[in-house]
Amino acid sequence: MIRRFSLLAAAALLAASSGAMAQGKTLRLVPHADLKTLDPLFNTAYITRNHGYMVFDMLFAQDSKGQPRPQMVDTWKVSEDGRQWRFTLRPGLKFSDGAPVTAEDCVASLQRWAKKDTLGQAMMAAGAQLAATGADSFTLTLKEPFGLVLEALSKPSGLPPFIMPKRLAATDPNTPVTEMVGSGPFLFKRDEWVPGNKVVYVKNPAYAPRKEPADGLAGGKNVKVDRVEWVYIPDGNTATAALMNGEVDMLEQVAPDFLPVLESNSDIKLGTSVASQGMVVINALYPPFNDARARQAIYYVISQKQMIAAMGYSEKYREDYCPTLYICGSPLATDAGAAPYARQDFARARQLLQEAGYKGEKVVLLYPSDHLSAPAVMVLSQNLKKAGVNVDLQSMDWASLAARRLKKDPPAQGGWNLFLTWGGYYDASTPVTNPWLSAACGNSLPGWPCDKEMDELRTAWIRETDAARRKELATRLQERAYQTVPYAMWGEFKPVSATRGLSHTELLKTGIPVMWNIEKP
Repeated sequence: MIRRFSLLAAAALLAASSGAMAQGKTLRLVPHADLKTLDPLFNTAYITRNHGYMVFDMLFAQDSKGQPRPQMVDTWKVSEDGRQWRFTLRPGLKFSDGAPVTAEDCVASLQRWAKKDTLGQAMMAAGAQLAATGADSFTLTLKEPFGLVLEALSKPSGLPPFIMPKRLAATDPNTPVTEMVGSGPFLFKRDEWVPGNKVVYVKNPAYAPRKEPADGLAGGKNVKVDRVEWVYIPDGNTATAALMNGEVDMLEQVAPDFLPVLESNSDIKLGTSVASQGMVVINALYPPFNDARARQAIYYVISQKQMIAAMGYSEKYREDYCPTLYICGSPLATDAGAAPYARQDFARARQLLQEAGYKGEKVVLLYPSDHLSAPAVMVLSQNLKKAGVNVDLQSMDWASLAARRLKKDPPAQGGWNLFLTWGGYYDASTPVTNPWLSAACGNSLPGWPCDKEMDELRTAWIRETDAARRKELATRLQERAYQTVPYAMWGEFKPVSATRGLSHTELLKTGIPVMWNIEKP
């Protein structure tokens, strides 16, 4: 059940911004979650990633076709064997405090990123060494083949390689950076940040956009409003009413129950971009799910159609059944390994749990009451009970869940066993961007999966340059994933955004609420 947010509180919050609105063009967005973590490398929460795109920029960025394009980089050269790379920054780049962006800042930012991100770790495992060779130039040297250099530097989601000042990038990657001195198109207004209510950004006067037109996440990031406010309204009814009344300009994610009323309103523009994949994240550190048989049992209780339908999505916004872990319709899509789990089988799930040693202990399932996945969590809870699982459903908001999921404590001592999330196309479509497929042993990703065979297959996929051979390796990796279950996939759907009175294109191409090149009359 979605947590209720009172109309009175919403009205007070909207009124509190009226003074700021009078100062210039203010775009008001209702985000999908509350922002609590500022450091875009500290977790993979999409709300933190979206904040990162407001405040920071990247060396390369992916266009609407998924191709890496230069962003902060001006020119680059690569040797014939692909192991020597030289990069030169665009002239005139500055951080939001006015300091110039230097090659040392870029090297330090990439080094910190590579300690956290799976694609960055893979690059470092290929012997990558970064070195500044001048104020605006640096090199990347590889000891082994690594065919995904530009894809890594333009990684759009999960943990994007945002560029920050060297003094901040020197922070231990397991310690969150809290000072927001960015390289991107907006300034974060800490003095107006009200956790649980509002986040404010203003145009960064020090930012120099590229000259070419915007395309996806690449190209010119031209800010056409003076101010952006994220107003957190967790109740779908209140958020929908605010949009229809013109009190906000955009809903990042429309609660499915309210799609019919918005579809019938000619003033509202609905948009879907790329598909998202539902993921059951399973804590592999503690019983019963430290045993692969117990993790396999999760698949036997899942009905994709049932869980997606519970969220309220009609057929045009969902897939009733998708067998691939790489997003249906993507270049790597395959049904390999999925056949045993095509139908629910509670008896088989119960048997596997018993074989794994489960004896009725409480299983902590985290329930984000303000999250789009909340109805699907309830379906999973009911189905687990049908398989004999003693479910301990613990309610909280999504921001609290995002913090809780980092804990390695035993479930009975503040930890957890299961939670639901999803990954967009950018995250789920390859073995090195899908967070839980790309999680190597020793990785700090919540759930802490580990399988040596998957590690070897992933490494081979990264090194392989032949497209057909890479597809074969991705297929084998999916087969293995269905056996060891680093996570369980629970279906595909397309989140829907809604806007009123805005002129924009890039949001619909990326699925990320980028606030550049949006015009408000």
